[in-house]
Amino acid sequence: MLIQELLNINSKVRMKLSQRLAIGYIRTKFKILSALSATRAAENAFHLFCTPYLKSKPYTPAVFEHAERLSFNLNNKNIHGFRWNYPQQQKVLILHGFGSAAHKFHHLVQPLIDKGYEVLAFDAPAHGLSDGNTVNVIDYCAMIKQVMLLYGPIDNFIAHSFGGIAVSLALEEIEHPVFTKVVLIAPATETLSAVNGAFDMLRLNNKKVRTAFDNIILKIIGKEAAWFSIRRAVKNITASILWIHDEDDDITPFKDVIQVKNDNPPNIKFVITKGLGHKRIYRDKDVKEIIMGFL
Repeated sequence: MLIQELLNINSKVRMKLSQRLAIGYIRTKFKILSALSATRAAENAFHLFCTPYLKSKPYTPAVFEHAERLSFNLNNKNIHGFRWNYPQQQKVLILHGFGSAAHKFHHLVQPLIDKGYEVLAFDAPAHGLSDGNTVNVIDYCAMIKQVMLLYGPIDNFIAHSFGGIAVSLALEEIEHPVFTKVVLIAPATETLSAVNGAFDMLRLNNKKVRTAFDNIILKIIGKEAAWFSIRRAVKNITASILWIHDEDDDITPFKDVIQVKNDNPPNIKFVITKGLGHKRIYRDKDVKEIIMGFL
């Protein structure tokens, strides 16, 4: 979410002047909106929450030049993706995080091909080459289910951040074989934590605004924010899961991971790192080797 990206900016000790001004402007805007109308402030906050900060800059890693281009229509939006090493019996779907794109995971493609996998990667709605300006987890989940329908069966998934909760919700709803494998890299474990962090960052302590915001989520998506939880969803997933998270993650809180770990789920193996944060973790060489070993 744009708010998550701003939370990331806000967590840095040394921010650029433009970044400080952007945060200051947004906080002032919401202070004024809250005074005028709690409903309007909540509507603006929800839109902000679903808007990627920036579309990923156009960039084509070498491995993507050899990819097969794929596309399909989802809710009147064109979704674009890539496929390598088709056809193979074993397939891997790579799922990026919020404000990211498929090409950010180019370093995983060739090792997966070398292991004999067919590799798929798609830009989520409002990301990369795909259409749209806003996205929520239900949109991303719907995209995953459509990819599985069109290009499946898919028994292996590698998902970062926002992609992690989306694939968890998808697998919760879709019957999948027990040999399915899922790699969650710094997944967005609890949506409620993201919402609380967003309101803290915006300094929105108006209870009427928060109530209106919660009601918008319930009306548009049909569930309360707390329902969008990997901790809740994994109880309904039979796949083997490798969960990789960094103690210093400033976007998806490590404290949420501890709660899942304390549940002692039998199908999840946790790998905890230190000093890699939220984004370096999926590019780390050792992490890549752990992922390949798990698959």
